[in-house]
Amino acid sequence: RRCSLCHISDLHGGGGDTTSLPGFENLTMGYNKYLRPYFGGEPVQIAMSLDIASISSISESDMDYTATIYLRQRWTDPRLVFHGNKSFTLDARLVELLWVPDTYIVESKKSFLHDVTVGNRLIRLFSNGTILYALRITTTVACNMDLSKYPMDTQTCRLQLESWGYDENDVIFTWLRGNDSVHGIEKLRLSQYTVERYYTLVSKSQQETGNYPRLILQFELRRNVLYFILETYVPSTLLVMLSWVSFWITLDSVPARTCIGVTTVLSMTTLMIGSRSSLSKTNCFIKAIDVYLGICFSFIFGALVEYAVAHYSSSQKRAAKAPQEGPANELTKEMEEVNITKILNSSIASYKHKISFTSIEISNDNAKCSGLTMKTHDKIKCFLRNKMHRIIDYFTIQNPSNVDHYSKLLFPLFFMLVNVFYWAYYLYF
Repeated sequence: RRCSLCHISDLHGGGGDTTSLPGFENLTMGYNKYLRPYFGGEPVQIAMSLDIASISSISESDMDYTATIYLRQRWTDPRLVFHGNKSFTLDARLVELLWVPDTYIVESKKSFLHDVTVGNRLIRLFSNGTILYALRITTTVACNMDLSKYPMDTQTCRLQLESWGYDENDVIFTWLRGNDSVHGIEKLRLSQYTVERYYTLVSKSQQETGNYPRLILQFELRRNVLYFILETYVPSTLLVMLSWVSFWITLDSVPARTCIGVTTVLSMTTLMIGSRSSLSKTNCFIKAIDVYLGICFSFIFGALVEYAVAHYSSSQKRAAKAPQEGPANELTKEMEEVNITKILNSSIASYKHKISFTSIEISNDNAKCSGLTMKTHDKIKCFLRNKMHRIIDYFTIQNPSNVDHYSKLLFPLFFMLVNVFYWAYYLYF
């Protein structure tokens, strides 16, 4: 149990090389590194400060961040008081001979102490028994993230320091100068984030074995959305506008309109897959960027469906006109060979015959639906059939060219309205 700085100096420097540490002769007796200062009495007050050297990466998929920090701890050990008003920086390897706090980083996934060229630790001893113990640590700490507003989100991460074995009856943690105890974080330049603000907290952790002191550094990171606007939002918006080009192409240009529709749909699908590849492990979140890409995909797919509806209506209308146009074409050919008088006479005769046939058919239908001998259920069927025909006629597109005409106005208008609601919600709510 008998260990002291002078004794170590005798072991390594030979004999009485203790003149550089005047008054250290009083430390040669009674020091035990396994017992905390004020053992059995009041708790040790440990004041801490931090320098954030860098935050190298912030991972949304793993929900953590990696930071390099300089952790400085100060406490007073009355057993190490010596005469004078000087301070001495000691060899870091003397840490093994002194009592030091058992501070650890809460929620740390992996950490290591830098050891190039030697262990990056500092021990400084003051005449009043105050010890400064500094470490250079790189740690990966978990950070719970809410990605529902990604990439317009703000994340709050923490760096928590806690005593592992000493409860609040043995150790008290405090920040050295409050918020001013943290330096370097305001100067950080991150690739995707900007540090909005940070603040320090003093708390305690309630465990089954006791209440342990805890210090918390909490900082807010706002994501820089400009990169995502150029990478995702602008291309997806341009693809939607490209799909509207088909509205200005005639319905008869089937290859052109089909090519535009299919190409924009496939391009949008590729863009959606690419935007999710970097966040493959966060599929449980419906993010803001997913909502926007889904909106764009819906408009592009809607433009393709619009052409299918318009082309189908146009085909049906041409098919309905084909029987009526057939005799006219035959009459046109016969005009070269037959006298025009015969053509007119035959046309008038066929027209009268058609009118008489139609009137008979209509009268038969009316008689059929309103006949006195018709059963009740037959009348109901006839009534429902007439109603269905009317409903179908109501939804039948009479002029397929009007579909493109209205789409030119409605598609851009609805897209602008959806964008207004989208950006207003995710930026201000």
